[in-house]
Amino acid sequence: MTSSARPTGRQLPDEIHPADLLTTAKSLLAEDFRIALIAGQDDGDALRVVYLFLRAGTDRRIELQLTLDPAHPHVPSLSSISFSAGRFEREMRDLFGIVPDDHPLPRRLVRHFHWPRGWYPMRASAGDPPPFGDVDGPYPFRTVEGPGVYEIPVGPVHAGMIGPGHFRFSVVGETVLNLKARLWFVHRGIEKLFQGSDPERGIELAERISGDTSVGHSLAYCTAVEDALGVTVPVAAQRIRATLLELERLYNHVGDIGALCNDVGHSILNSQALRVRERLLRLNDDVTGSRLLRGSITVGGAQVHALPDPVVLAAIGADIAEIAALALEHSVVRDRFTGTAVLTRQQAVDLGTVGPVARASGLDLDARYDHPVAGVDYPPRLPVRTDGDVLARFLVRTEEIAHSIATIVALLPQVSAAGSVPAGPAPPAGPAPPAGPGPRPANSGPPVPLPGRRSGPPVPQHGRRSGIGIVEGWRGMIVHRVELAAAGELTRVKVVDPSFVNWPALPIAMADTIVPDFPLANKSFNLSYAGNDL
Repeated sequence: MTSSARPTGRQLPDEIHPADLLTTAKSLLAEDFRIALIAGQDDGDALRVVYLFLRAGTDRRIELQLTLDPAHPHVPSLSSISFSAGRFEREMRDLFGIVPDDHPLPRRLVRHFHWPRGWYPMRASAGDPPPFGDVDGPYPFRTVEGPGVYEIPVGPVHAGMIGPGHFRFSVVGETVLNLKARLWFVHRGIEKLFQGSDPERGIELAERISGDTSVGHSLAYCTAVEDALGVTVPVAAQRIRATLLELERLYNHVGDIGALCNDVGHSILNSQALRVRERLLRLNDDVTGSRLLRGSITVGGAQVHALPDPVVLAAIGADIAEIAALALEHSVVRDRFTGTAVLTRQQAVDLGTVGPVARASGLDLDARYDHPVAGVDYPPRLPVRTDGDVLARFLVRTEEIAHSIATIVALLPQVSAAGSVPAGPAPPAGPAPPAGPGPRPANSGPPVPLPGRRSGPPVPQHGRRSGIGIVEGWRGMIVHRVELAAAGELTRVKVVDPSFVNWPALPIAMADTIVPDFPLANKSFNLSYAGNDL
């Protein structure tokens, strides 16, 4: 392949012939690349497909690109060599009408059964949603038969403030033989909402892709825009971003630890964990003016009201360590956690899992180390767990809490020494979305270069600029890919939340697990409906 190398280790998209796609993809996978993203694109006169391959450790990023005839948009399927590729292809077929030839499971994935046939919402010509069409038959769930086998349908509407999702259990007694998770009951059109927007305005939308991952998604989005525009982010701002990312990891992991204790009847520990989580949310508000850390990441920089107090963080760390120790010393908790909902290492590899789910099954994957940011030094990597059960996922989160606090405490003197947080609020250096109540935080980065006076790489063919953003969110690796027109507006934003790749792992882990342990197993994965149902 011949491409123009980018300073980040990324290569501009290689135009490839469909006949060469499978061979090239096999070659890259053999070199320890993984498929991180497959994105459809409607350019009006043609359809395109972009394949992003990443290799951990070296931060290598290779893109392959196919241009298709809109009258016959067919591509060779990569599902025979990558399970996650097969899922991207099914999503692309439902949203763009791009058909993956020889796909072993061509059934719909995103398309709701009321959508009219032939309507593809991500096409430029899609227009407003049409009236519901004829029901496209029941979803073809796998039928399990035999003596004593029965089904338990759950959802899609659930108690609490969570998104819709349907779970169908095939059971003998209490033992689960097969579980199918059916999602995508709400297609919010997030990716299409980005189109035509100014890059700065897109931050507000990125923050709301999944409400508990405001920093992770806004940072991946901004990093992708910066990659496209050739914007260099000051080291001080990168360190503030890393601090905010760890604060987001902290409050979510603490909440998960408490919820796992609650699911085995230890509600007092959940109450204590919720107390600590509330303390962290108030700390977030002190730092950024938002309990969910919104309004803190900008294109080219980061902005905060203040820095977290390391003494407070140390006290929080000791608090949650005591809660975790009390949980692990309780025989009922250990008994319910150990050996429950096991995801083996090979299953984790085959499914392409990421984040704590992968690290609990023995996969040493972490974008903070595999795709590092200049100027941000993390403590040594934590050793992975190998048992792949609820206990392993609990322990991974517990250890990452201490690791996140150590990271923040190590970064704080470097940020303070750089003087990147002024003593009082100051106007931002460039346009940015509102940060919530209170004075606008100070901006530690430069304004976004305007069209016509940008620095960075040459404009590629057709005047399009593209960029990649990779972030280790608290659920795992988040990937955003953006394209901007010559005038500077967004023409395409492709989002990959870690839940998209991790959801198939939950039904696999539930095999031979009893039905009463489903809430426990589900919480140990804690996947996002919103991050999946874009």
